[in-house]
Amino acid sequence: QVLLGESGGGLVQAGGSLRLSCVTSGGTFSSYVMGWFRQAPGKEREFVSAINWSGQTYYKDSVRGRFTVSRDNAKNTVYLQLNSLKLEDTAVYYCASGRYWTSSLEMESEYDYWGLGTRVTVSS
Repeated sequence: QVLLGESGGGLVQAGGSLRLSCVTSGGTFSSYVMGWFRQAPGKEREFVSAINWSGQTYYKDSVRGRFTVSRDNAKNTVYLQLNSLKLEDTAVYYCASGRYWTSSLEMESEYDYWGLGTRVTVSS
């Protein structure tokens, strides 16, 4: 059983920044693919970014260049740095763990365990 817990969400003005963290326990964190997803009000949950064990990253087009995913294997933690935030980035952000770095990283089915989410609200 792998447990994940996100933190770092909050209220921020458009153009501002936040850093989200996701701490995991159980399993072997360094071997996991870690993904970030988000769910905006009234919308489906969508993929944001992923990082594998060697630090290779992948981003949704709309966040590439603004968001940065990283990990600290010694701390069992994955981070998502959110810069130049826009109103449309308002969502609950979830981290998830998976086992494989595939061409289907954007699919929720690629991930085995999920956190409960942290809310990010971007105001004008």
